[in-house]
Amino acid sequence: MIGRRTAVSALLADRGDLLVVTGLGGTAWDVAAAGDADRDFPLWGAMGGAAMVGLGVALARPAERVLVITGDGEALMGIGAFATIGVACPANLAVVVIDNERYGETGEQETHTGHGVDLAAVAAACGIADTRTVREERDLRSLRDAVHAGRGPLVAVVKVSIDPVPLVLPPRDGRVLVHRFRTALGTAP
Repeated sequence: MIGRRTAVSALLADRGDLLVVTGLGGTAWDVAAAGDADRDFPLWGAMGGAAMVGLGVALARPAERVLVITGDGEALMGIGAFATIGVACPANLAVVVIDNERYGETGEQETHTGHGVDLAAVAAACGIADTRTVREERDLRSLRDAVHAGRGPLVAVVKVSIDPVPLVLPPRDGRVLVHRFRTALGTAP
């Protein structure tokens, strides 16, 4: 199995000007562990919203590449986002679901992906042409290249181990996060 931090670090290697929106919990911690940046926007307490926030950023900033890194629990909660992304079809958006088949925030209960729900197939059924499931570490490089290439939308599910990782928190103050993200985009008042 792929380690979650290995997967996220591979996706963010040589990230350049990539804009990153994260779901709450584990994926926000994974991105922070890879190196918290001003162009990161972690969602604290907005479960199910990461893909839609990422879509909004992608539509508002069509010349910039946007990566959403979220978990399987959050993707399941906001599964309708795939339909909206499929209809909007932003070429600059990639959504990567870090799938450990667990709800990490509430006690490691199994998610539906542990019972056969295929999020990549759901995304494909919603009209997203580039969908994939990554199960091997050797495939992370080609996923990273696709994320950075800007030929989206792309939805990838990365199957990761359930091994615990150290807690690395990004900033928690929403006002600070909004201000630094807007400043990085050049839109702060």
